[in-house]
Amino acid sequence: MNGIFIDDKRLGIRVPQLDKHWEDYSAEEQEAILLEWEAIRGMIPDRIAVLEREINQKQDELGEEHDFERSCRLNADIAELASIVNDLWIWYRTIPSVSAPAKTSTPVRRP
Repeated sequence: MNGIFIDDKRLGIRVPQLDKHWEDYSAEEQEAILLEWEAIRGMIPDRIAVLEREINQKQDELGEEHDFERSCRLNADIAELASIVNDLWIWYRTIPSVSAPAKTSTPVRRP
């Protein structure tokens, strides 16, 4: 899926960057994209666990910190990590599906 998934350095995962509307991909392309996404999506909880450990470590440091400027930096770091965790949960809950092919209407014949 070259070109569909790009590395997001902030999140630490690859995310989809579609160059056209989802419905404009063929069913086969959608299935391939979904297969790749499910593999990536499966790694998100592990990534979140790593970030939560970092948050806990920084909170422990913050609890012992007496330097105001260092406390501010730790708070900012914790806030950024929490923001990343939130964004990862949003991506984790993103579960697209293969679009049903467009139905063509058949004209009604009247006697």
